[in-house]
Amino acid sequence: MIDLPFPGSPHSRRKFLSSGLGTVALASLLRDEGLLAAEATRGPHFAPRAKRCIYLFMEGGPSQMDLFDPKPKLNELDGQPMPESLLQGVKFAFTQKETARLMGTPRTFQPQGQCGMELSNLLPHLSRHADDIALVRSMHCDQFNHLPGQLLMLTGTPFRGWPTMGSWLNYGLGSESRDLPGYVVMTTLGRGLPGGAASWSSGFLPSQYSGAQFRNTGTPVLNLANPPGITPTMQARTVAAVNDLNRQRLDRSGQAEIASRIENYELAFRMQSAAPELIDLSGESLSTLEAYGLNRQDKTGFQSSFARNCLMARRLVERGVRFVTLFLSTWDQHSNLDAQLTTNTEISDQPVAALLQDLKERGLLEDTLVVWGGEFGRTPLGENRKGFKTVTGRDHHPYSFSLWMAGGGVKGGQVIGKTDEIGWGVVDEPVHVHDLHATILHLFGFDHESLTYRFQGRNFRLTDVYGEVVEKLLA
Repeated sequence: MIDLPFPGSPHSRRKFLSSGLGTVALASLLRDEGLLAAEATRGPHFAPRAKRCIYLFMEGGPSQMDLFDPKPKLNELDGQPMPESLLQGVKFAFTQKETARLMGTPRTFQPQGQCGMELSNLLPHLSRHADDIALVRSMHCDQFNHLPGQLLMLTGTPFRGWPTMGSWLNYGLGSESRDLPGYVVMTTLGRGLPGGAASWSSGFLPSQYSGAQFRNTGTPVLNLANPPGITPTMQARTVAAVNDLNRQRLDRSGQAEIASRIENYELAFRMQSAAPELIDLSGESLSTLEAYGLNRQDKTGFQSSFARNCLMARRLVERGVRFVTLFLSTWDQHSNLDAQLTTNTEISDQPVAALLQDLKERGLLEDTLVVWGGEFGRTPLGENRKGFKTVTGRDHHPYSFSLWMAGGGVKGGQVIGKTDEIGWGVVDEPVHVHDLHATILHLFGFDHESLTYRFQGRNFRLTDVYGEVVEKLLA
């Protein structure tokens, strides 16, 4: 809520406190001082291990057998057809399965860390953190196109209009920050997302739990700055007047969305001071900037943009933001896989590793969960799409893919799950997207079956109707 009293407000303190807005503001201040209990219906069900999350979402479907899941047999069988029995009933986005052939990888894998985790030579920086991460090689889902796959990974359903994981966690726990949103999303310069705002929507949850899209340069949020001639005092008076009317409407109608509107107006007012400080990196040391790779020279700007986003993610969680999602598009290499995958890892490997190290050195990694992954993986088959003169890429593959997690109560230095010798399917310890979500909620202190929201006559939850906690992931 806005601080009391407003500078230059025409209202007296008594009139302000007796108004609807004053009641809301006073309640907020009392909560801040611990004099008013939070809502009894929400909060963790048991002691949480994680307090905040940074989700590094690699849009497009990273190729697991070129990054995380070495398959010597696949290289041995390069150019040969797959057993026909494995292709029965299988759908592809573009591959002509009758003439498709297995495709090996030019990448080399070496054991890393004390745990001996095998990682690709495309990940030299992340490899230094092998003992910190838990690598899941047995992820699987039932969506093979990008948008439904991304929505499933982000919301637990392949359909638009459902709350994302960041919204669920902020609904369940609230935000630790008074002056910044509890849920922030950032995309990399010039790279969009098929789902757009659906990728950070609050869905049917109140809109105050939606993700706020930030930029890492200039004005952090579009339209946040006051127009020329509008002073902070004038803006405070405007917000006070508008929300006084909103509160009166809320008293009459009881519509929860009006309360969200009040929260959003007042948060935006506070952000006008907090957000500019957030993106001011002048206080960061030169060694920190260099570790993240902000000084890297690249023609596209993608390297410096993503590096800045990673540093911003640390600054956001440091300031109490509950959930940060960084989107990096696109890992959708249907052709030219080798060159494009090299480019993507050049953009991301150094700043991601620096983020892990930075969190660790600041004592934040212990209760900050970091997740890295996309919506699915890639086929062990080369993509022979009609019209392609050569086969140089891989198609979408939901039947097995890789994802890693670190910090926030996760047991690092281990590999969970196993795929078959060519990387086609999971043969041990399968982990569905709902299992991943159940595990993340568990780390934040929630029974995934009990964190629900009633909408259109029934209770909804992030994990839909199934999902189990992956106990091996827990420290």
